[in-house]
Amino acid sequence: MKLIRNFILFISLLPCADVYAQQEPGVLSVDLKNATIKQLVSDIESKADFHFFYDARQLDSVRITVKIVSEPLAFILKKAFENTPVKFTIDPDRNVFLTRDKEIYASLPYGLFESEKDSSRIVNQKEPSTLATVYNQNEQGSVTSTQENKLVEIGIKTSEIQGGNVALAGYVRDAANGAPVIRAAVFTDAPRIGTYTDQFGYYSLILPRGAHTLNIKALGISDTKRRIMLYSEGKLDIEIKTQVLSLREVVVSAENSANVRNVQMGVEKLSIATIKQVPVVFGEADVVRVMLTLPGVKTVGEAANGFNVRGGAVDQNLILFDDLTIYNPSHFFGFFSAFNPDVVKDVELYKSSIPARYGGRLSSVLDVSSKDGNSRKLAGTAGIGLLTSRLNVEGPLIKDKTSFIVGGRTTYSNWLLRLLPEDSNYKDSKASFYDANVRLSHKINDKNNLYLTGYLSSDDSNLNSDTSYAYSNKNVSMKWKHVFSNKFTGVLVGGFSSYDYNTRSNINPVNAYKLGFDIKQVNVKTDFTYYLSPKHTLDFGVSTIQYKLNPGSFTPYAKESLIVRDIIAPEQAYESAVYFGDRFDLTSNLSLDLGLRYSMFNYMGPQSINNYAPGLPRSEPNLLGSTDFKKGDIVKTYHGPEMRFSARYQITEDLSVKSGYNTLRQYIHVLSNTAAMAPTDIWKLSDPNIKPQFGDQVSLGLYKNFKSNTIETSVEGYYKRLKDYLDYRNGAVLVMNHDIERDVINTQGKAYGVELLVKKLTGKLNGWLGYTYSRTLLRMDDPTAAQLINNGEYYPSNFDKPHDLTLVGNYRFSHRFSMSLNTTYSTGRPITVPVGKYFYAGSLRARYSGRNQLRIPDYFRTDVSMNIEGNHKIHQLTHSSWTVGIYNLTGRDNPYSTYFTSEKGVIKGYRLSVFGNAIPYVNYNIRF
Repeated sequence: MKLIRNFILFISLLPCADVYAQQEPGVLSVDLKNATIKQLVSDIESKADFHFFYDARQLDSVRITVKIVSEPLAFILKKAFENTPVKFTIDPDRNVFLTRDKEIYASLPYGLFESEKDSSRIVNQKEPSTLATVYNQNEQGSVTSTQENKLVEIGIKTSEIQGGNVALAGYVRDAANGAPVIRAAVFTDAPRIGTYTDQFGYYSLILPRGAHTLNIKALGISDTKRRIMLYSEGKLDIEIKTQVLSLREVVVSAENSANVRNVQMGVEKLSIATIKQVPVVFGEADVVRVMLTLPGVKTVGEAANGFNVRGGAVDQNLILFDDLTIYNPSHFFGFFSAFNPDVVKDVELYKSSIPARYGGRLSSVLDVSSKDGNSRKLAGTAGIGLLTSRLNVEGPLIKDKTSFIVGGRTTYSNWLLRLLPEDSNYKDSKASFYDANVRLSHKINDKNNLYLTGYLSSDDSNLNSDTSYAYSNKNVSMKWKHVFSNKFTGVLVGGFSSYDYNTRSNINPVNAYKLGFDIKQVNVKTDFTYYLSPKHTLDFGVSTIQYKLNPGSFTPYAKESLIVRDIIAPEQAYESAVYFGDRFDLTSNLSLDLGLRYSMFNYMGPQSINNYAPGLPRSEPNLLGSTDFKKGDIVKTYHGPEMRFSARYQITEDLSVKSGYNTLRQYIHVLSNTAAMAPTDIWKLSDPNIKPQFGDQVSLGLYKNFKSNTIETSVEGYYKRLKDYLDYRNGAVLVMNHDIERDVINTQGKAYGVELLVKKLTGKLNGWLGYTYSRTLLRMDDPTAAQLINNGEYYPSNFDKPHDLTLVGNYRFSHRFSMSLNTTYSTGRPITVPVGKYFYAGSLRARYSGRNQLRIPDYFRTDVSMNIEGNHKIHQLTHSSWTVGIYNLTGRDNPYSTYFTSEKGVIKGYRLSVFGNAIPYVNYNIRF
């Protein structure tokens, strides 16, 4: 009877059990607009077994707009009360406490009573460590309020909290794949002490002993926190979980007030998620093209390689990919970026406050970081477009210890070129390229990590001519990070970078030729960081680069060719530097960043150097002879200090003013007679006849945020001076010139301008608006020049474009559908044109204007794209998405250049446009 009775009772309870199982505790949906706290509470209590406690008089003015489907209550409340003074706590009995400005805790810290024993505590006298695992693999779903309020004890516990400061360090990683979270803001509010994770996800803070609330904010995650009791030095690794953001949430920066609080100015940071939103030609996410939408960053025209930053030339930008130097950052003459978007983690561009650890270029540093492979499970992405396809695979070799990521991309554009009309100039053209990436990450132990990066890109194209162009980048680096202590870390990097190109023609076997150039670079550097105190962070290190150049070789293509072999003597040099920097806070409002870098350049033998009569033009009649140097001899040494200074004074929480001053030296030059970077450009080292470039820049900026830091605004002004920038004599020959110093001239220049930026960070509609007014002027001041350009007066550089306006907007209709817009306008670049004609020696000749005295027409373009996501079900094999769009929506025939030719004694002008029509595109992407 007892058995039957229990069975009947069990059957009777089944419906209740089924109902309760269908309603997972704490998971519900809310859809409210401009609602009161009372309406929110009534809605939640009617749907789930929660009980709210609050003082209605304190919260009667709060209004809430929130729409969330099937999320835990903690997630809903966090989104609902964001940018409001309301705090909440959920206790284990499903009671919810709402307060204004101050939080309450629902439980006492574990270990408060002597009878309690923390079995998870690990005590090591030599190396105190974290006493609890924060957000470990046992935690699933969203971070709840209970988890955030749990107290984590760190260090060797004492009966009384001692005075003084101790170091807290650790890694911030993504819980889903174990990848490091770069530039996550880790800080405490009281006292206000904070830092950012480095490229490895590592952070270190100097905090007073005692209780703290550690806030963690990062790109693409919900803000979270950890309550800690800091007894002594210890470690705290934190794993955070990304969230599917609600429609009103589009996070763009790690900490909303970072632009106001940071000391550095002229720094732009973009995640790959933001980069993929901006529509570009052919729909392929492009790091360089998106950088061109930022104030102060320009290009001379569509499909132009490289970019110009604050009046600098394309060769004055240091482009790094995982600390590897990239000499040509594009494919197919600039139509595609050389960076695979599915491998890139994020991008930093330094325009003004360039850290002391960087050197060797005058204008900017573009630092591109690649992703670490998934250390938890096998995953990947793939994409198919009209012209390109890509595939990336990542996963663990040893779970949570060794991971890999391998990516590849190629084009099949020849089919599209074959579809061109028969009368097209490019009907028989061919274009092919590919790139490949590999990265291995290995954790040796808690103090040592190794990273291996390899990169290869290759291009081979023929634009309907008898000449083919091929160029490639080859890079590999090994990086070792060592944690000496919580206060002291170091990174050792060794790398090899190579760039080569060749042009060839074999249509006519008799004069078939091959023209080639290559540059190889081996570099070793160390970077150390020492967290001296809460107010002082020290950076220091040394670096050495060995350059080896083959400036040019002109050789027969085959045995049948009658071309005479010609090879320019190779060059080599060493560039070394030592640097030191200190970031410190004088007061809570005034912070400084001081740096000193001392660089040295040694031009090495074997080499033969021409000697010219002093004070006279460098020409053959003034040649006095030459001096020969043996291998290992130091031919010429250049050296000097480089100053780095920036300061920030915070007027209010959302308003600050910043200033900066930099001096930089550049020992390597590009020889080119084109305004844009081209595959046939030649890099040239400084030598006794060609001096290094020198530049300095002063800048001042004002930064203001509105609406709880959801709208960022800034205005920056700068003035830059350039010295010994290379320009060229009229009619200069740059290719296969054994005496190139005779055709180049030293110039001095100045660049100045104002940059304005308005960025909206949240909401369905987000994006930025940037405007730049800038001028870049050059003047020949070389006393050895035989003929002065523009009579020695200032003339505009090839990339002088005074006005530039760009609007980037994104509108998210739902989780699955969004639209992006990119509109840009800029002044046309300068050109030199014929302004008259005259007869000389019996023939008609053209008289040209002063250099760059006229301009091509202004530039305007609008691009749109629609992003269509698949469903957001978590448990499915693949996730897919579509991107469709139109580049140059209005079909404007924007001129790239204007040139003139003489045809049958008549001078005719032509205007070249790269994209004169609207170009539709479609891409299919898949993630698994």
